[in-house]
Amino acid sequence: MKILTDIITNKYIYIPVLLWLCIQIFKVIYDLIKAKKFNFRRIVGAGGMPSSHAASVCCLTTLIGKYQGFNNYQFAFVLMFSLIVMYDACGVRRAAGKQANILNKIISTPNLTGVEVQEKLVELLGHTPIEVFVGALLGIIVGIIF
Repeated sequence: MKILTDIITNKYIYIPVLLWLCIQIFKVIYDLIKAKKFNFRRIVGAGGMPSSHAASVCCLTTLIGKYQGFNNYQFAFVLMFSLIVMYDACGVRRAAGKQANILNKIISTPNLTGVEVQEKLVELLGHTPIEVFVGALLGIIVGIIF
């Protein structure tokens, strides 16, 4: 039971997780207003403004730097982890989303392929650099405040 309590009360876990949750809820509300329909997939889905991935890892990086110091292996580790996550979000996952978009168009073109698909590929996988930047900025701000 102590382990569970330690995890729940660990600011390095609950602050980034709450930030991630707030951003995902914002995306659901934004989609609800914009598209006039509720899309529950947005709560756990990737992509969109701002990047909750970038916000979470930058918040964690800021918290560790603030409370543990900037000259230790923990900060170095989480900083490198954050850079990799943000690079992946606006690089690899964004490219995969673009490829999914093209494949969906090819598959849905009549008489082009004989492939029958039950569901479309997910296209909103990654982020634009500005979405990652805004998410990172939010994460740093929240890390400084808390």
